[in-house]
Amino acid sequence: MRLKRKGGYNVPLAGRPAGEIRAPPEADTLWLPLGSRRFSFSQLAVGNGEAVKTGQVLATDPANFDVPLLAPRAGTVRLGAVKGHLVLENARRGPAETPPVHGDGDAKRRALVRLGAWPFFEDAHTGRLPDPFVAPRAVIVSTVRLEPFLARGDAQLAGRLDAFARGLEYLQSLLEYQPMYLVVPDVETELAETLHENLRGLAWLQVVTIPRRYPMDHFALVARGLGLKAGGDGPVWAVRTEGVLAADRALGESRPATERIISLGGPAVGQPVHLSLPVGYPLEKILLGAIVEGLPRVLTGGAQTGEALDHTQKGLDAECAGLTVLAEPKRREHFGWLRPGWNRASYSRCYLSALHRPQPERLTTAMRGEKRACIACGQCETVCPARIMPHVIHKALYADAIDDAERLGVDLCVGCGLCSYVCPSKIELRQEFLDAQRKIREEREHAEAAKAEEVKG
Repeated sequence: MRLKRKGGYNVPLAGRPAGEIRAPPEADTLWLPLGSRRFSFSQLAVGNGEAVKTGQVLATDPANFDVPLLAPRAGTVRLGAVKGHLVLENARRGPAETPPVHGDGDAKRRALVRLGAWPFFEDAHTGRLPDPFVAPRAVIVSTVRLEPFLARGDAQLAGRLDAFARGLEYLQSLLEYQPMYLVVPDVETELAETLHENLRGLAWLQVVTIPRRYPMDHFALVARGLGLKAGGDGPVWAVRTEGVLAADRALGESRPATERIISLGGPAVGQPVHLSLPVGYPLEKILLGAIVEGLPRVLTGGAQTGEALDHTQKGLDAECAGLTVLAEPKRREHFGWLRPGWNRASYSRCYLSALHRPQPERLTTAMRGEKRACIACGQCETVCPARIMPHVIHKALYADAIDDAERLGVDLCVGCGLCSYVCPSKIELRQEFLDAQRKIREEREHAEAAKAEEVKG
């Protein structure tokens, strides 16, 4: 099955990580953040000074089905040493003492949660952690990562195709009649051919091919293309390569998911790489010696959707898939708009760079101008993969007409950030739309709660 989607754009940025995965030296002390994008590990399960083993539960998130924060190494716990962190001192490798997984589907689901594999899953439409005990309408598995610079599926699959196939079979054992879709890129490579060959006998697996154009791998876009619209009967489970491999470790070997494969990329990185690291690995140790340009700005996540790294965060959090490093310019570029832009990429091809072949841009944090009013150029509409009109929605939100924005489909925005990237007026459309979605969601939840209270009364 081939999905054809309009819109999207591959941003030409320098700093793409190499395909191989490196394992840096072990760290004596790990700094485990007690929060991440989706999780807040507020329920501590260990005491100060307690000796723990690899895979032991350190804390859980009671608001997310008690998913655990696991000890990535054996060591001694220190609480309160660093705000918002759990510190693991004298960290060392050690065997994980976890019982084998036996039983029915519910036992396997509990094992996925207990062994740290479930946090790799999300609802395709909302991005939230789905209820592991609610049957999904379908499962979408993606081997594709198109946003620069996040850990790529092909890097994680190299040498792990057998484990990936086993992981798919374990996931299929949790289903009854629901379909499972495998998303692969529209590309012919040796790895792709080997993947197809390994999975050819899995009749219950439907392969879906998507164009190699960001953000066509976004789960909400894939789900819509498959006819799995939001608000249907049950969630749509979505998981990437690393989640399938974690499921194989959990259900096949009873091993906890304590390692993360992340990318370290961006224009300010000397040697962009993929790294295999335990949760809590010191960020200073990751970045030390890797940055070659000026004073950097580090984003946790990709170049399009990542957020500036909190300066108080000491270690790798439980959900990080990449660190993107941009250079902070040392001096302001005066009258930059007058320059021909031979080395500057532009979606609108308005610079001299349009006369030569595309080349990666060494993106910095410079604005290259100030924000201006919307000029209704329509460039945001041409790249939008959700087929909405960002410039029209922006005008509705600017007029505080959120109901009009909702009718125009602001809730269909997937937050890819391409509209903000191509906007010549430098309007923060992505953040504007995400804020509007949050406000609409809060109003709906308030209305539902009021209605439920009325019925109850």
